[in-house]
Amino acid sequence: MKKVMFVLLCVVVLVGMSAAQTYTKGSGLTGIDKLGAHENGGRGCTGCHAPHSGGKGGGGNAATNAAAFNDPNSGNDALFGQDLTPLYGYTLKMGDNGQYVETLPATFGVADEEIRGIMMCLACHDGNVAKGGMMTGSSWEQANGLLPSNVYGPNPIPTLLGNDGSTAGNYNNDHPVGVQATLGKVGVDKYFTVTMNGSTATWAVAANQAAYTQFIANYGAPVFLGRTAPALPTGFAGGTPTNAYLLCTTCHTPHTMYTSSASNTNKIAGFGTGNVFPTYFFLTGPYNPGSKPTATQASSATQFCRQCHFTGAGGSNEGSGINTVTTAF
Repeated sequence: MKKVMFVLLCVVVLVGMSAAQTYTKGSGLTGIDKLGAHENGGRGCTGCHAPHSGGKGGGGNAATNAAAFNDPNSGNDALFGQDLTPLYGYTLKMGDNGQYVETLPATFGVADEEIRGIMMCLACHDGNVAKGGMMTGSSWEQANGLLPSNVYGPNPIPTLLGNDGSTAGNYNNDHPVGVQATLGKVGVDKYFTVTMNGSTATWAVAANQAAYTQFIANYGAPVFLGRTAPALPTGFAGGTPTNAYLLCTTCHTPHTMYTSSASNTNKIAGFGTGNVFPTYFFLTGPYNPGSKPTATQASSATQFCRQCHFTGAGGSNEGSGINTVTTAF
């Protein structure tokens, strides 16, 4: 009897350990403030959000040829304290020789998804017409020796889209965002349904989508599930996500540099609330290029992209009928 109880105790302990180790698989970071690079050299939250008086509360801005205060709407949405004026009406030609054209809004609007999800990011990360302060133009994780070893080369990893060492203003080598970069373009729209409640969008997997459901069991769909607007843009045609378009904040969160948390409404490989996974570069889901997958696993750095690029060139295992490849986190 004692032997049986001992065996059961060992099983319980091992199961508990496996659940607790979800973050330590691979080579994820630990012990660093979750804001990481967005500690903004010590300024913290006020590097982006000015709690009083917008940009004036931060002493001005660093936009090219700008006056000390140039944006009359600075701080009027999300207390965002950077100068957006160089970006109003600005046109970006992104991806595949610039075929995805995004013209940013010409006027200010509260809760405008293109402003919140693209322009506010570019206020620091453009580097061409919007010169963000405090940025060196190279990866903070790389500069601090925090990337997985033997994965990236020695050259700086750019963080400024329009000033990355190629021709200034070149956005062709950047992933498309904006109203032309829709989920319908990559065909992932058919795997989801969207229910609107006012401005809140609730995403769910469509019925009879066994392949995508299996992908969620093997990885998850953190870009979609458990998130509501403004995490993804509104403006769905006919109640479907066909015309839902990508924002910077679809794939990136500005508030968590290296952790991705599962929830009971957004499970990661079956794990729910209380489980945290490694990620890098402020990505919203598990993304660990140092995960070292076995022959029967896919790296989370691959699986993250397959949330949208589920079929077609590259595509997912599940979309090709291969259902037993799990994820190395």
